[in-house]
Amino acid sequence: MYKPVKLTISAASEVGLVRRHNEDMILVGDRFIRDDEFYEECDLAQKDRFMLALADGMGGHNAGDVASRDVLENLHYFYGDLPRGLQAGEFNEAIFGWMDSINNIIDSKGHADPCYLNMGTTLVALAYYEGQFYWMNCGDSRIYRLHEGRLRQISTDHSLNNLMGSSKHSNLITNCIGGGCKMSYIDMVNCTADVLPGDMFMLCSDGLSDMIDDSAIEQLLMGGASAADLCQAAVKAGGYDNVSTCVITMK
Repeated sequence: MYKPVKLTISAASEVGLVRRHNEDMILVGDRFIRDDEFYEECDLAQKDRFMLALADGMGGHNAGDVASRDVLENLHYFYGDLPRGLQAGEFNEAIFGWMDSINNIIDSKGHADPCYLNMGTTLVALAYYEGQFYWMNCGDSRIYRLHEGRLRQISTDHSLNNLMGSSKHSNLITNCIGGGCKMSYIDMVNCTADVLPGDMFMLCSDGLSDMIDDSAIEQLLMGGASAADLCQAAVKAGGYDNVSTCVITMK
């Protein structure tokens, strides 16, 4: 079966209407996006790896903007330095090892400087490595797939709401990078079989998913909305949080 190797990518990150500064950040290849929008067409036939990731710094902790930036910068360099030819188990082991390392780095920075104590961030990503696609998630930022006109969240929120099956614990997450978590973990799934021509994948912070329900997001994407359009819709709905999203169309 033909596998897409060309991507159309739009990304946008906004502070919203309530927060004073933006703790979200997006990584697209070599580009970091915060308080900005970005568009790119990418040919994976010319690359052996490509990373799209979104981090939502934890607003209830100190310096969430620093945590999201540090994690994405570290991920960028780590992923670029991965050796070629890793087998599936070796690739998984490398990602899990990075997760342990970056959690220790963020935690240690907080112990070294009280300004950064207990800072933390979520992370959600879509990664390409030597012909294989993987999605990854730590926290309550999300990745969705739009296939044949139907939008579905494919990540699982690491949140108290999800654990308890209620909506009484808004913004309380059970897993993150830093934030005092000693045993942070990352979900990782090889999704290559689900990457089909015409499909869309969307990464977003909870500033989008808390403001707009999935059916409305589905309609916007089906109508050709870009990442910036989605962010503006969240802002118009109230913009209570920073909002960031990255839309990837497979060709």
